[in-house]
Amino acid sequence: MKKMALLASMLVLFAALVSFGGGREAQAKKLVVGLSWNEKIHALIQAWEDYMKQYSKEYGEEHGIEFEWIVNVAESDPAQQASNIEDLISMGVDVVIARAHDAAAIGASIRAAHEAGISFVTFDRECSTETPDAHVGADSYTQSITTSLYFAGLLKGKGIKGKVIELMGDLRDMNAVYRSQGWKDVEDQLGQWETVIQVPTEWNVEKFKSGTVNALRAHPEANAMFVASDFCFSAVEAALKEAGRLVPVGEKGHIWIAAQDVNPQGYEAMVKGYIDVATTYDAYFHAVEAVKVLGRIAAGEDLRGQKFLVAGRVATPDNVKDMEYMWARDYKD
Repeated sequence: MKKMALLASMLVLFAALVSFGGGREAQAKKLVVGLSWNEKIHALIQAWEDYMKQYSKEYGEEHGIEFEWIVNVAESDPAQQASNIEDLISMGVDVVIARAHDAAAIGASIRAAHEAGISFVTFDRECSTETPDAHVGADSYTQSITTSLYFAGLLKGKGIKGKVIELMGDLRDMNAVYRSQGWKDVEDQLGQWETVIQVPTEWNVEKFKSGTVNALRAHPEANAMFVASDFCFSAVEAALKEAGRLVPVGEKGHIWIAAQDVNPQGYEAMVKGYIDVATTYDAYFHAVEAVKVLGRIAAGEDLRGQKFLVAGRVATPDNVKDMEYMWARDYKD
């Protein structure tokens, strides 16, 4: 009887060990993520990737997920990005997360992934033709609104009626569309400025410079600017300098400038007093949100195309140096 009791106890112990081991295996679930970048010409994109990988380790330990990242880059070519995503699908990744170069073209890749039973998350740039499983990015419309409202208050406090040059982004990027719309909505509502010219840039550095030069020549009365992104603000600075209009705040002749993002070049320009206000593009918080969304998908949750957006924070020359998680201090173009 004692032997039988001992055997029974050992069997119970063995079963418990097997169960414990099985639980640990379940906690170590692997999630293979295919990360498709449209390009890597800005420091912001590397910051996003680093933050995603960094936070995925922390999140994975807490939620029993081992993240494996497969990354490719399309070199600013929508056709190449489609091919890159097809490669990820062929590899059998669990989920694709992509920053689209073309908001319409990425729709075909979303459909291809879904047909293969693979989840698809758009990141930073939304798709205009298809609904992914989720979208993660900035709340670009709110970002523009907060910048515009602060700018309107600034001009009103100075007794200035703005004559604005708007440097627009690439209108294939929904972020650019939302930013321009937010700017216009506040202009129409408050009437603190008049946008005298809109300059398409297609996110091209040379067009930021040439567009500024040509706009200043056509509208010498301009006393303010709205810059859709400050990622290449040095081009704007160069154009203003050539025109004799690069003047810091507090000095006669200063052009009042509202911008977006606080990229490294924008950060430096704000510290120097050339940019008066911008709402941040918070890379760290975008990455955190992306990893959380991937984790929820891994857990089998149907997110039904929800948008998970980060609004950003209003930055000025007075507070930008002291902001937490200011990626532009750590990453340089």
